[in-house]
Amino acid sequence: MAEQRIGFFARYLSLWVAVCIALGVAIGVLFPVIPEILGKLEYAKVSIPVAILIWLMIYPMMLKVDFKSIANAGKRPKGLLITLVINWLVKPFTMYLIAWFFLKVVFKALIPDLLATEYIAGAVLLGAAPCTAMVFVWSYLSEGDAGYTVVQVAVNDLIILFAFAPIVALLLGVSDVQVPMDTLFLSVVLFVVVPLGAGVVSRSLLLKNHGKDWFDNVFCKKFDGITEAGLLLTLVIIFSFQGRIILDNPLVILLIAIPLILQTYFVFALGFGWSKLWKVPYEVAAPSAMIGASNFFELAVAVSISLFGLTSGATLATVVGVLVEVPVMLSLVKIARYYRNSFSR
Repeated sequence: MAEQRIGFFARYLSLWVAVCIALGVAIGVLFPVIPEILGKLEYAKVSIPVAILIWLMIYPMMLKVDFKSIANAGKRPKGLLITLVINWLVKPFTMYLIAWFFLKVVFKALIPDLLATEYIAGAVLLGAAPCTAMVFVWSYLSEGDAGYTVVQVAVNDLIILFAFAPIVALLLGVSDVQVPMDTLFLSVVLFVVVPLGAGVVSRSLLLKNHGKDWFDNVFCKKFDGITEAGLLLTLVIIFSFQGRIILDNPLVILLIAIPLILQTYFVFALGFGWSKLWKVPYEVAAPSAMIGASNFFELAVAVSISLFGLTSGATLATVVGVLVEVPVMLSLVKIARYYRNSFSR
């Protein structure tokens, strides 16, 4: 039953990601003229084809943000507080430290220093972007409180507008990656503020004119699979540029994935354990830990592309985050459900 609750694309997302990686690599190696042409279709260092796909990814998720639900968070503030502390005061910094330790120290002999710095930048982008859409799937599968999950996601989306840019700038500066602040803020505006505004306006008008039932069961259903499809097409483009690099460095995906996976389990354990010690009900504790553990990888990929380009190591690292997210998060759903009865009610 649990497997039936997750959509077709989302359920097999890791498989589709692997297929698209292979397809992109094959295109880049066998038909190099294709990435050459795509590389010319850009404006202000932003790929036009990828920008269109990113908008398709983000808009359906922004439709689900209900800012009115933020007012309800005050009734049970513990779960929200845990999520905010972990997402903004812990996760970005532990992501940097874990990625730096593995990519700069443990794997020093396997990864050139400049590439390691780029991979760390991609990891930081993932760590500074808490999950927005897929967390609803993880919350549902773990039988979390759906209403409270909406509150947590809505608050985090609001904080992203103000905290994402300075945190990323701070951490990327530490890792010797120079990022122009105007470019970073422009990326946030293009890929968060504008689609978020479009989603909020669309939601408000459609709810007013057609009602919530039509909005949830008719309008939103039309976008089923759009986010995942946009992501998969984006991966084909990205990996068409990465094909030769991957073939020349077959272990690179594994080396990047190791710190990302360890970070995910660490953050989940921290949030879930804190919730248990603080006697937070399981229905709130599960989504609290899931939001902290998972990433808004669409945003991370979008910002990485606009900052560093399609062919950068940073973009590759964010895409590896997509590859490992679904199987790791599904394992965390099983862990959460296993310990459900140990939580107070």
